[in-house]
Amino acid sequence: MSSTPPSPHPSPRPARARRLPLAGVLRPGKPSDIWFKPATSVVVATAIPNLTLLALGRLDLVMYTMAGSFCALYTHNLPYAARARVLAGVVAGMFASVTVALVTASLTGSAVILVAVGALLAAAQKTLCDATRVGPPGHLIFTFISSATLFAPQTLGQVPGHLALTLAGGATAWLVGMAPALVRPHGPERRATARALHATAAYVEAASADADGPGAERARAAAAGAVHAAWQSLLATGARTTAARRALSRLAVRAEEALAEPAEPAAADPAALRSWAAGLRGTGAVPRPGRVHPAEEDELLGLDADLAGPKVSLWRRLAPGSPLLPIALRTAVGCALAGYASLALGIGRPYWALVTAASLYQANVTLTWNRGVQRVVGNLIGVLAFAAIAPFAHLGHVELVVSCLALAFGAEALITRNYWLGSVCVTPMALLVTEFARLQQPGELILDRVVDTLVGAVLGVAAAVLVTNRRAADHIERAIEATERAREDAEAGLAGAGGVEPARRRLTAALVELRAAADAAAGEWWQRALPEQRVLAAERAGHRTLAAMVRRPSGRCGENGQGTRARAGAADAWEGARA
Repeated sequence: MSSTPPSPHPSPRPARARRLPLAGVLRPGKPSDIWFKPATSVVVATAIPNLTLLALGRLDLVMYTMAGSFCALYTHNLPYAARARVLAGVVAGMFASVTVALVTASLTGSAVILVAVGALLAAAQKTLCDATRVGPPGHLIFTFISSATLFAPQTLGQVPGHLALTLAGGATAWLVGMAPALVRPHGPERRATARALHATAAYVEAASADADGPGAERARAAAAGAVHAAWQSLLATGARTTAARRALSRLAVRAEEALAEPAEPAAADPAALRSWAAGLRGTGAVPRPGRVHPAEEDELLGLDADLAGPKVSLWRRLAPGSPLLPIALRTAVGCALAGYASLALGIGRPYWALVTAASLYQANVTLTWNRGVQRVVGNLIGVLAFAAIAPFAHLGHVELVVSCLALAFGAEALITRNYWLGSVCVTPMALLVTEFARLQQPGELILDRVVDTLVGAVLGVAAAVLVTNRRAADHIERAIEATERAREDAEAGLAGAGGVEPARRRLTAALVELRAAADAAAGEWWQRALPEQRVLAAERAGHRTLAAMVRRPSGRCGENGQGTRARAGAADAWEGARA
């Protein structure tokens, strides 16, 4: 059985620093295909409690309802059965964060203690959001809300009422997030499958132009990730299988076939793939491709939830040696440094500097640097936008509410194109939120925001550089080993020694994890040489095995001996994968 070269114990190689880029950092990209969903959801979920408080004359309580309302930004990629669970978890996490913040604020007025608690909260929120893979906007909303409430004067007797408002806002967000299920119950699965078809079509075209070029390698990795995400979406609801989900699974199989055999015209027709993707818009019937035989569907589609890939427990993701822990340490150190520096400068809102630092931390130093540049540019333009909007917002409470709702929509409409564009709307919205309790001088707010932005960005990036992640290369080694094990299991399945479909899902998941680990390590600023050739070899070997699995003849044991011929054909395909 062939495999990529075994992992020797390499002799120590000198670490090298990587350049931090500027080119392309501010270039707008394509917007998300669902940008309007979080945008409209957060407006509706925020408007309901805000307008209620406006009618009651208690806009000073907006911050607490907004904590729950902002949960409407999450889980828009998840099928509704999974969304119900995860969104409830998001609301519970927000409630826990606000509880810690309010109780701390009621027990102490020491800014030094508040900054320390805020930094630890930010690190915990970052780590848990990454470990649970809750998706965008990740930890940032949790940190923004908990840091703001941490510095809001409280008494212990006020805490239960404020927490009740947060729960009310969270319940509203949950209902808003689940409401589209009444109209388009399989919408998330349809979109995930369409993305897989589009990504696979792009890979087929790239492979036809230069099969071994870097463009084709990138397109293949993107297509593999999109196909894996489509299966995760289809299988997220467990064993419940509907006709629509089964039809979508047929399309996911066709995407897998095209990914495995991009040069095969019958399997990889970019026009057909895009046509099927276009047919998934709206609520019409799911397109039905040919060449999927009903007798083999259960084996080919793998609709059981346990085929979605290996289940990794939360505790295992947080175990010593986890790649998440250096990022958590960076977050804690950077937020603490930013908050204390803001206090030393006499700024009245150190949580702004803390939140700025928390917003920077990505999978590696290069991405963190990019986010720092985007944050500074977006915030500086955003304070100018606030200067222009403030006269209108100060006309009255209605105008203030309307301005915040419009900015919330604008932030979600722009942020998927580039983070700095979204920050242009987020910054004035954050400044206006501070004025629900009382109107303030725009000049003072602008100065504080600019100083805190610069302090948080500089010290946040400095913490990312100083807190090194030397284990990133070790994580690649583990990912290579996991990919090789998954490939060996898949080859054993081809030879008739195990289940084919579960092994195929595990191999696909391992390849996606390997690419993510390699990309994360490649962006570390100070890192030893990475095993790039071994990563490439493992990826190519894995995709060859996947191709053999997709090509395998299917059949079931029966009186006509078809099962024997199927096993013989699978063995031939396996031998082709080994070559």
